[in-house]
Amino acid sequence: MKVGVVGLGTMGAGIAQISVTAGHETIGREVTLELAERGRATIERYLGRAVEKEWLTAEERDAALARLTLTTDVSDLAGCDLIIEAIVEELNPKRELFAELDCITRPDAVLATNTSALSVSEIAAATERPERVVGMHFFNPAPVLPLVEIVRARSSSDAAVDTAYEWAERAGKRPVRCNDTPGFIVNRILIPLLNDCVRVLDEADVTPEDLDTAMTNGAGWPLGPCALVDLVGIDVHVHASEALHAQLGEERMAPPERLVQMQREGNLGRKSGRGFYSY
Repeated sequence: MKVGVVGLGTMGAGIAQISVTAGHETIGREVTLELAERGRATIERYLGRAVEKEWLTAEERDAALARLTLTTDVSDLAGCDLIIEAIVEELNPKRELFAELDCITRPDAVLATNTSALSVSEIAAATERPERVVGMHFFNPAPVLPLVEIVRARSSSDAAVDTAYEWAERAGKRPVRCNDTPGFIVNRILIPLLNDCVRVLDEADVTPEDLDTAMTNGAGWPLGPCALVDLVGIDVHVHASEALHAQLGEERMAPPERLVQMQREGNLGRKSGRGFYSY
């Protein structure tokens, strides 16, 4: 199967890494060659670590990297069987991209969006063949976390859903199927829960360290909520919270003021070197 990945940022690079490691010829598209090369460097770095940990041989790493082609031209994706979009988490750019992909790809090619909070059905509606559009929501870091939510939009065909599911399964992931509802499965549950945790910090006068200790030792969480939000990115969490709140209107979905303030100050978690913790 020939795979296209549009957007080679954190998520897109991870998805492309999964694809080439699984043996697929993969075309990674970015808006500039500099960004594309940066994505490739990320993939090369993580594959290098896999060799150091003896998860891959040097030959397997080199073969995987050889399967990755970079481009800035969307039309180079015309021959792909599956295209996974991982661009900015905004509806209009995604709809514009899917309309373009719809025009240049074969009618049987599956188009997937990695959105975490937007409506897959609204993205699919920008195409003439919405039946071939599905959601494939990977979790960060994509090469490490096994879950992929395979999202059936209003018009998604069984064939498109099955193609996405089987591709993820063959790539060693743990796909689950769900319908196109706000937040899908994990974020619908996790985002309001994390928001509640952050509100407890101020309401109960708890330190981030103590809150994380309470949840890891009392609730069995493998990672405390503050450490988890730092890992995800304060800005990413706030954006997803705002999107869910707009769709559902539930107060628990709205991002706590503390997180909004941290975003304003540029304290975005691990990516910026400071969030609830310093890195």
